[in-house]
Amino acid sequence: MMKCISCKERYGEAEAGTCKECYEEASETEEELKREIDDLKSKISFLRLPSPPLNLLPFTDLLLLPYSDDVDDHHIHDGAVPSPAVRAHKAVLISRSPVFKAMLENEMEESRSGTIKIADVSYDVLRSFVHYLYTAEVLLDERMACDLLVLAEKYQVKHLKSYCEKFMTSKVNSENAIMTFAFAHQHNAPHLLESALSLILDNMDKLTERDEYKELVEKDPRLVVEIYEAYLTRQVNTASNKSQLVVQT
Repeated sequence: MMKCISCKERYGEAEAGTCKECYEEASETEEELKREIDDLKSKISFLRLPSPPLNLLPFTDLLLLPYSDDVDDHHIHDGAVPSPAVRAHKAVLISRSPVFKAMLENEMEESRSGTIKIADVSYDVLRSFVHYLYTAEVLLDERMACDLLVLAEKYQVKHLKSYCEKFMTSKVNSENAIMTFAFAHQHNAPHLLESALSLILDNMDKLTERDEYKELVEKDPRLVVEIYEAYLTRQVNTASNKSQLVVQT
């Protein structure tokens, strides 16, 4: 017997240098560090164009205006109050979003007027969106992550969409799995979709009794079919694996 160089516990000679527990822990730490490095590289790439300091925002050349059907250019409906605009620099928006790039580098209305109307978004969400374009940082809760993912998809800000999807994936549970599955399907968020679907399949008996499931049956039966197809596939694979184990024994 030999002593592990990490924890000093004894281990078998077949294990090279460390015991099994320390080896597995080191492997997990290595994978975590790799993920952090990849995230940092992605952030650096996203911010490759130096952003003007946030304290220079009064000297911006562009306004982003939250806009909804309750407020238009001429009328305010049902007591709605227009939201203030969010200031930004054209150069930053062009470098972060191909959609903004197309708007602002061509003779479109937004380029000529210096104002971009952002439909169906609150001032707080839009402000957080612009802040992320400058810093690649944002304070998320589940509602903000959902709203920002939609906005990031619309303007093709892939880095932000991935960031929100990762956050939302960490928050999937049996209470929100069905609605999250539908949301992920609608907004092409594959990792979030996989996580929500897996949880649904693990709890089919309980979740199919929930109001959200019955609502999904009414609104989008295609997704229900997809869930059941995945469930049947899992059942078949499970049965096949059990059969193979029986044969081997």
